[in-house]
Amino acid sequence: MNRSRTSVGQALVQLGQRAADYAWAADRQARHFLGRATVPTGPGGAAPVVLLPGIYETWEFLGPVATALARAGHPVHTVPGLRHNARPVPESADVVAEHLERADLSGVVLVAHSKGGLIGKRVLLSPAGERALGMVAIATPFAGSRWARYMLSRALRSFDPRDPVLLALAGELLVNERITSIYPRFDPHIPETGRLTGARNVELPLWGHFRPLGQRLLVQTVADEVARISG
Repeated sequence: MNRSRTSVGQALVQLGQRAADYAWAADRQARHFLGRATVPTGPGGAAPVVLLPGIYETWEFLGPVATALARAGHPVHTVPGLRHNARPVPESADVVAEHLERADLSGVVLVAHSKGGLIGKRVLLSPAGERALGMVAIATPFAGSRWARYMLSRALRSFDPRDPVLLALAGELLVNERITSIYPRFDPHIPETGRLTGARNVELPLWGHFRPLGQRLLVQTVADEVARISG
């Protein structure tokens, strides 16, 4: 009986955590559609950062991180051409590379969430990667997700660990030393975690895929890593 109650209690806790995770994501989407958010600005003087959100996301998902970085003096840039980031990773990486070149941005640090980290790694591997000092990736499925094969959307199924694009990116190891991968202790979307071989890996005692983006520990960790990469 006690074991049964414990299992039920744990299930209820996880259900509540999932609900909080999705509620946070819904709030970010609402901010975008209602036009309530503007890209934060600050005193400047530090290395610029370029925000790379995840699939079906806009830069607002990285809003708390962006605000902290702007306050620390990092000019914050978005990539409007990504829109809601539903294109395949190679196409999205081309959009970002073109934006860096068109805006003549250099010495930047890429700050990415989820799929954005895959896009960022592809950019680092391209000629445009010379414009970046490195990347801080948050909850990125570098090894894919075991749940992807069950998704109805082709865009989501592209995170299957057997996907050719993912496998090709995984095989590119040298660039990993320019990446900091930050990930929660448990991510319901990415049970494999965001650990990346050869990168600087930082696991945080947090739960969720979206909600950690607004939590102080993650925000401060990202700011610290951006400062470290930009020297």
